[in-house]
Amino acid sequence: FIKRSFPKVLDVGAGACYLGNSLGSGEKKVSTLIAADSSPTLLNRDSDLRIDNGLEISRQVLQDEEMLPYDANTFDAVMSSLSLHWINNLPSVLSQINNILKPDGPFLAAMIGGDSLFELRTSLQLAELDRRGGVSTHTSPLAEVRDVGGLLEKARFKMLTVDVDDISVDYPSIFALMTDLQAMGESNAVVGRELGGIKREVLLASQAIYKELHGNEDGTLPATFRIIYMLGWKESPNQASPLPRGSGQVNLKDILESK
Repeated sequence: FIKRSFPKVLDVGAGACYLGNSLGSGEKKVSTLIAADSSPTLLNRDSDLRIDNGLEISRQVLQDEEMLPYDANTFDAVMSSLSLHWINNLPSVLSQINNILKPDGPFLAAMIGGDSLFELRTSLQLAELDRRGGVSTHTSPLAEVRDVGGLLEKARFKMLTVDVDDISVDYPSIFALMTDLQAMGESNAVVGRELGGIKREVLLASQAIYKELHGNEDGTLPATFRIIYMLGWKESPNQASPLPRGSGQVNLKDILESK
């Protein structure tokens, strides 16, 4: 729980300003939010909605989400919600975020990663092997949980926190899942992908394999989304830091045993 206030905050990959529409509720800690996204249509989709949360939102269209056009030490905090998995050069973007943060400013983000949609991926792979004798790429590559901490550290963030949450959503069929993914804007965007839709026979085989390997007892198909949460702080001379290893005066074992 962060008790500080942040006058100027950047939302990278803001989409339709989902964060901005929810930040103003409760105790006001953010004064101005810069909502930045490369899609002007999505960014301005809900601009006509009147949300009285006392937050000033400024929408800015990015020419390239991998090149942040902001000066160093500009923002008190930077956030990103479920958009970083579209970044090709994640180490560069994280370094840029560190640069535009003010000293002791936090970077908070949630991104899709790890084994997300492993049920769909394995079903499609097995179906293609059976029907076509090979495997095509149908999902974009995702960052692994074990890599995120190293990327943040390489980008010069301090006091890192990384956590993960698996969210399972049940669908009536593989076709409903793929329709939902398309509506979310999460279609396959790999440059080297095979052009054209997936063959009907592969889809029907995938449906059967999905149901056999991963299906629920009620006939629905679970789809797992792994959300990686991260928090890092830009280095500052007055920043709190952990004590050197071995300098502790209290044994944690004694505290736990006393309870």
